[in-house]
Amino acid sequence: MKWAAMLRGINLGKRQLKSAELKAVVEGMGFTEVKTILASGNVVFEAGDAKPEAIERDLHAALEKATGLKSEVFVRDRAELAELVENNPFPAEARERPSFLVVSFHREPVDKAAIERVAHCYDGPERMVVIDRELVTDFPDGQGRSNLIPVMQKAKLSQANTGRNWNTVLKLLAALDG
Repeated sequence: MKWAAMLRGINLGKRQLKSAELKAVVEGMGFTEVKTILASGNVVFEAGDAKPEAIERDLHAALEKATGLKSEVFVRDRAELAELVENNPFPAEARERPSFLVVSFHREPVDKAAIERVAHCYDGPERMVVIDRELVTDFPDGQGRSNLIPVMQKAKLSQANTGRNWNTVLKLLAALDG
């Protein structure tokens, strides 16, 4: 089965990882058809019958061993990404400004009560929709100008996750098809 793996916080500040290093680590695990996507810790590969939890755990350990870098790893298969794209709650925004639409990938279902706490204490322009283990957020003014992230942290929406803009989500899905 083919998987897309997304690493948290890669190539931000001192957390540098070259695509060639990531590819070598994944190939060293015995996975095949390895292809990195962009330079932000995205890779697709064939992993046979490996379970997603094992891939996440083992890739995390292999990266740390090979590079010293500790990074949370989140994997999704083609069906999961296709379903996310199909159920996008913001289709117009995805067409008009896809880099301002961000998907946060989580290991467990997103805490809807925490999202409701955010909605009650924050009146910014951003909109959020939970789709099982993903949180889709529309940042109409961009993430850099948003005050939403600190509010989300106060609402205890701090479980491990990694975000990708809509363009990257579509590139990962396309790579799984290729």
